[in-house]
Amino acid sequence: MATFIHMDVPTDNVERAKEFYAGLFGWKFEKPFPDMDYYLYETEGINGEEGVRGGMGLRGDPGQRITGYIGVPSVDEYIDKIKDAGGQTMNKMAVPGWGYLAICVDTEGNVFGIWEDNKDAK
Repeated sequence: MATFIHMDVPTDNVERAKEFYAGLFGWKFEKPFPDMDYYLYETEGINGEEGVRGGMGLRGDPGQRITGYIGVPSVDEYIDKIKDAGGQTMNKMAVPGWGYLAICVDTEGNVFGIWEDNKDAK
């Protein structure tokens, strides 16, 4: 069953947001891309189990909000499924060396993303 695997948190001030979430919830941050002001974070559940992971970077546009990503085996396959179910999608985008994503809108106007792990993504 597909589930949420990544939450992308847009910020106006990355350092301020990191301090907020780390101090409040104990999130741990790492910076995988030296040339980008973007961080990956790890969370834990109430009982210490691994929680949803995510990313945090600068807000792309004023209306950008937190976006949840659902892990799927194939972005191409799910783009078709989402459209057939009445949703909308944008084109697939590569995150080189990591995988593919597409931003989608469900039948109720909610934005979400789909993600496919693929180290060969270009």
